[in-house]
Amino acid sequence: MAETDRSRAFTKNVKRIVVKVGTAVVTGKDGRLALGRLGAICEQLAELNSDGFEVILVSSGAVGLGRQRLRYRQLVNSSFADLQKPQTELDGKACAAVGQSSLMAYYETMFDQMDVTVAQMLVTDKDFRDKDFRKQLSETVKAMMKMRVIPVFNENDAISTRKAPYKDSTGIFWDNDSLAALLSLELKADLLILLSDVEGLYTGPPSDPNSTLIHTYIKEKHQEEITFGEKSKLGRGGMTAKVKAAVSAAYGGIPVIITSGFAADNISKVLNGLRVGTLFHEDAHLWAPVVDTTSRDMAVAARESSRKLQALSSEDRKDILLDIANALEANEKIVKAENDLDVAAAKEAGYEESLVARLVMKPGKISSLAASIRQLAEMEDPIGRVLAKTEIADGLILEKTSSPLGVLLIVFESRPDALVQIASLAIRSGNGLLLKGGKEARRSNAILHKVITDAIPKTVGGKLIGLVTSREEIPDLLKLDDVIDLVIPRGSNKLVSQIKNSTKIPVLGHADGICHVYVDKSCNLDMAKRVVSDAKLDYPAACNAMETLLVHKDLENNGVLNELIYALQANGVTLYGGPRASGKLNIPETQSFHHEYSSKACTVEIVEDVHGAIDHIHNHGSAHTDCIVTEDNEVAEIFLRQVDSAAVFHNASTRFCDGFRFGLGAE
Repeated sequence: MAETDRSRAFTKNVKRIVVKVGTAVVTGKDGRLALGRLGAICEQLAELNSDGFEVILVSSGAVGLGRQRLRYRQLVNSSFADLQKPQTELDGKACAAVGQSSLMAYYETMFDQMDVTVAQMLVTDKDFRDKDFRKQLSETVKAMMKMRVIPVFNENDAISTRKAPYKDSTGIFWDNDSLAALLSLELKADLLILLSDVEGLYTGPPSDPNSTLIHTYIKEKHQEEITFGEKSKLGRGGMTAKVKAAVSAAYGGIPVIITSGFAADNISKVLNGLRVGTLFHEDAHLWAPVVDTTSRDMAVAARESSRKLQALSSEDRKDILLDIANALEANEKIVKAENDLDVAAAKEAGYEESLVARLVMKPGKISSLAASIRQLAEMEDPIGRVLAKTEIADGLILEKTSSPLGVLLIVFESRPDALVQIASLAIRSGNGLLLKGGKEARRSNAILHKVITDAIPKTVGGKLIGLVTSREEIPDLLKLDDVIDLVIPRGSNKLVSQIKNSTKIPVLGHADGICHVYVDKSCNLDMAKRVVSDAKLDYPAACNAMETLLVHKDLENNGVLNELIYALQANGVTLYGGPRASGKLNIPETQSFHHEYSSKACTVEIVEDVHGAIDHIHNHGSAHTDCIVTEDNEVAEIFLRQVDSAAVFHNASTRFCDGFRFGLGAE
């Protein structure tokens, strides 16, 4: 799941790009050209060229390609007796000479199909010792790019005086990675992209499951921590050479990104500012602390602390919750001050009214949260309860007992009070927790997290609850299926779908809250007005607020519909109608029934009867909470039995759907 990375905002100003393609990308394992992979890269470069970018390509692969062709030629020219003899190693310079023409022929053929002209540029390190050469090179490349020609650079290994197998790194450049870095500096590029056969730079060998991708390289932190694996067998540079070249260019002022050339659109993703590969930048040390905690470290710490928590008695875990409740009340002023800063920043940033409403911690909220935590503490211990017991043989008893899930990753919306509720439930149930709240609640979440973790005894450790502060950490966390046991995303359908598609960890997804109130023909008018008003007006931003009002057709003629509409409009609710109601009530027609307003707005529609209401809910609802207002118990029973939602109510507001109100301690 590639996400936009704020540290890569500079890519929107990129004009001149150097792209280096490694041998492992250019050729397959058999030494032949990887036609599909290379074709996708050429297509991206041609598109960039067409869009006005200045593109410079540095390509490896000539030696490997030449070696494959010369081996074939050697085989064709050999007798059977020759083949019985030990085969001598082919001359690398001869391989380079043969491969250069073959490689360039491919580029010319491929780019010609896309109406792009390319030019071969063969250089050696000695060339760059000549100031006149450097000047002429710059002028020639500038002239070619002005005519939208893509220069294709390669070290001229056929005549280079450096000795094979190129183990030395003397000279101005020593391989095509360092050549790409040198050209980036010499030609004043805006960005260097090094395409490899792995996603980027890892903390260890990419094949090691404990290795993690480094998204931003910080020299002061990573140069002593990285362990390199074996070099690619195809090229002569490997990741060590790429890192050395990237550091050289980055600290010369040219941003560098190492990423995979195997993905079909990684170059485009890089230029769109998405978080792919590893970024090298001279200002990287300003963006992140030199010493920090990795996503894996945070998850492992939560798991270790959860095991200590599980070892405690029920009374000990109860005491932790009571200490947290007391700590929240003791720090109410500090929490409110931080929350006020979040609210002010959200208003200044122009966030929607519904989001700001969810963000506000109103007077009495801390007291309410503390009360819910104390209620949760007094509840029956959810751990170790015997759910079933079976004697499967004489003296052999099988028990099914309740137990913690392990480590939970929960991504939630802007409401900071959700952090308190989730943390409390996790502690009571013996689970470790990783929390990612909305960025608009950054200050509120930080202070609440501190208050809660400070109240957890050292025998368990505050790392029981980790606070994820950046959405850029989420992709790494979603890979930790060996540590994290369940992901619960609370947000939009898009967020839930992205997370489901990006992880092997089980996901418990909850998205929309399209809640309905159906007012039947046999309703009590006063009851109907109170339920409808509370469902919409008590907290319009909540996921259990009414979003659609369904009314029996008979209520249109006896004035009940008008009374309900007036009750909503008098309190500032904006109404939208379905095809039937919009004409009758002279209100705008809704664009979609499946819409969560999260504000003082809702949809109204007229239905034939209870069965029409049930069909509407099943077609347009989100299976969250739906209710019926009626005095006819038979109709109510039909509704309660047939509506397929998590909560279905009779003569009760949808706002009643809340874990705390249900006596479960929290939402």
